[in-house]
Amino acid sequence: MHASPAPRPSSAFIGASWAALLIGIVTYLSGLWNAGMALNEKGYYFTILMYGLFAAISLQKSVRDRNEGIAVTGIYFGLCWISVLLALLLLTVGLWNANLQNSEKGFYAMAFLLSLFAAVAVQKNVRDVARAAPATSAEAPGT
Repeated sequence: MHASPAPRPSSAFIGASWAALLIGIVTYLSGLWNAGMALNEKGYYFTILMYGLFAAISLQKSVRDRNEGIAVTGIYFGLCWISVLLALLLLTVGLWNANLQNSEKGFYAMAFLLSLFAAVAVQKNVRDVARAAPATSAEAPGT
């Protein structure tokens, strides 16, 4: 069961979402690149970012699937929520125990949150554009 076609997001919103995602990820990674921490610590924070991005996108997709009547098992939906919360918890614990200045901890936290939020917005836009495309091509004369 599919809901009615969603309107296509504006180009400005699509661009802003991608810009926020790229800014968040590049900022977070440049902080890691320039950090004076051991390579295993950098790997920990990099892995948390990748896990968090995947978890946020999976959760957004699961929520939207459920809203549109597409079957999502309860266990997968629960795992998505647990994964997002676990990524946030792992970052919090890591930063809490890190030998960093508070400004550095805030830098990583804000870049991480910006990246997660932007990943959800980009996923929404990708899905909305894909949903609007068939309606647009079907309405075009001569196709």
